[in-house]
Amino acid sequence: MRPSSVLRALAIAGGLSATVATLPSSQALAREVVPFQGYAPGTVVVNTPQRRLYYVLGDGRAVRYAVGVGKPGKQWGGQAYIDGKHIRPAWSPPAVVRRDNPRLPDVIPGGATNNPMGAAALTLSGGEYAIHGTNRPSSIGGFVSYGCIRMHNNDIVDLYGRVSVGTPVVVVR
Repeated sequence: MRPSSVLRALAIAGGLSATVATLPSSQALAREVVPFQGYAPGTVVVNTPQRRLYYVLGDGRAVRYAVGVGKPGKQWGGQAYIDGKHIRPAWSPPAVVRRDNPRLPDVIPGGATNNPMGAAALTLSGGEYAIHGTNRPSSIGGFVSYGCIRMHNNDIVDLYGRVSVGTPVVVVR
């Protein structure tokens, strides 16, 4: 679910330490360092069939995170880059989501328990998708979204601290 321009206007800027402090302790850390080759250090690689995201460290290693990915028919592949970083962003449902869920409000404030963006969002070039947290941790590991990449809130905060605007993202189908 891609945050709209409303997200950018309403994103709540805040320190990462404040965000981490407010995350429920029940959200498991699903990341680990694993062998990984084939991409330049600093690249984010999403392997859709595996439902894993890799942040390439170099030296043949990457941090691996469990993720939720697009539902059948909502998956995509290709290259993008991170074009925005947002802490506890507000979210405005895109038209495709609103068609399926017409009762959704126009904007869900950042930090609200029903906000699908969770603790942070990394918006991707191309204008449709983001890598973001979730307030539904049980969705991690599934084919669950409209094309966005969902992460545990603790994991999106970790990744947020590792990347910058311009970081390359590769999504493999």
